[in-house]
Amino acid sequence: MSSFIQHHAGSHQSQLAATAVISGAAVAGAILGYQAYRRREAVENLKASIPDINDKHHAEKLTEYGAPAPPMSKEDERSAALARRAQQGDYDDELILEQLARNRVFLTDEGLAKLRSSFIIVVGCGGVGSHAATTLARSGVSKIRLIDFDQATLSSLNRHAVATLADVGTPKVHCIRKRLEQITPWVQFDCRNQLFGGSVADELLAPWSMGSDAGQKPDYVLDCIDNITSKVELLHYCHSHSIPVISSMGAGCKSDPTRVVVGDISLSTDDRLSRSTRRRLKILGVTSGIPVVFSTEKPAPGKASLLPLAEEEFSKGQIGELSVLPDFRARILPVLGTMPAVFGYTVANHVICDVSGYPNDYSIGGKGRDKLYDTIIAGMQGLYERLARSEVGKDLVGLRLPISKDDVGYLVDDIWRGKSVVSGLPNRLLLISWERPARGFGPDPQWEKEGQKFIPLEMKDLVCMTKEEATRHEKEVLRGGKKVEELYDEKTIQTVKQRMEEIEFYERYR
Repeated sequence: MSSFIQHHAGSHQSQLAATAVISGAAVAGAILGYQAYRRREAVENLKASIPDINDKHHAEKLTEYGAPAPPMSKEDERSAALARRAQQGDYDDELILEQLARNRVFLTDEGLAKLRSSFIIVVGCGGVGSHAATTLARSGVSKIRLIDFDQATLSSLNRHAVATLADVGTPKVHCIRKRLEQITPWVQFDCRNQLFGGSVADELLAPWSMGSDAGQKPDYVLDCIDNITSKVELLHYCHSHSIPVISSMGAGCKSDPTRVVVGDISLSTDDRLSRSTRRRLKILGVTSGIPVVFSTEKPAPGKASLLPLAEEEFSKGQIGELSVLPDFRARILPVLGTMPAVFGYTVANHVICDVSGYPNDYSIGGKGRDKLYDTIIAGMQGLYERLARSEVGKDLVGLRLPISKDDVGYLVDDIWRGKSVVSGLPNRLLLISWERPARGFGPDPQWEKEGQKFIPLEMKDLVCMTKEEATRHEKEVLRGGKKVEELYDEKTIQTVKQRMEEIEFYERYR
């Protein structure tokens, strides 16, 4: 073996090969050394070209995203300093009460005190969330946690409540905090520049952690998210942990502010985001119990719709790369700048009233409910024909009821709040007499002389029940002679009494 190595080491070819390897290494080293020298020289020249920091050339601190932080004006600096002092308690409470004077007389001292001591979380600080957070702070809420991963963009400015051109590129949560501290310096903001998800829900929805109120659980969570996955995870978490929550459905492609309503998620219609949310929550075992803000406005020819991607984008493949984040929508959603504000203020209004204890009974009357009203009128026609026939013993062709579609809408939605007085259910409703009238259910004899057949019903005598409840009520009270006290609990009876008094009061103005 050793003789083999000695033989080849002494050969001419081996010597040439070794020389070539050594020469190549030397050349490569020289080239790499030269390149390193040129790089160092270039860096030195670049550094030398940077002017000294002076009045003419100033330096700016970079944000966590590598962009220069927007400079603070003298007014911003003064506002920030005042906010720091106010949040530490160095702010006259009388000034706060003066600023909140209109809310104070509306909500009463007790209601305003509840609002001022509350802790509210706003998840999603775009068009809807920014308007909601703004009105919460203006109305007296003193502890607000803002959660959003996104930054303000130029396209945000058509609907964002407080963002300016100077805020473009900055986190939305800090944009809101900075502006609202100039309006309500005593409000404490806990800004979380994060994407909400189930894995971080415990952290982001945790109790308040600052000052003397540390440990306070959230009084309400506002869902202002437009990403379906995060929205479902937030609503499911709040529902399963008994945290009060209200959700904003889609404001995109909507233009009619009179169609924006509040109702249980099981009632939300004509909204793709709401439909998808309901389906996913149903899989998780949640079908109701979450109040939502939604629009009953229906799509129609000529109205805005979700804009499709161009064909060339599909041909490239990897459509998901066009999303801001995984699972986020990649198509452009047309948004009229006014509608997110309407949704945001409606969400905040619900929270303000609920937290302060202000009466908050909603009606969605007239919002695409014509079919429901027609069904109720048809059901009442059949009911009272049966009752009249049982008394006069013959068919009553042409029997009419003195109740119009407008009357039905007024009673069902304005008086009975769209729900059964017995069970609170909102489906398969019917109006029926609460007690059997002394005159019975036969046609009015005076009008029969004129050739008219109708039962003289009075609206103040009608209550709202489901059809199943109305069937039982007809059998046991209207036909069977039972007293309502024998069939219903005291709470139901008192509610009926209160609503009937409302009818008598409102009749003066109809």
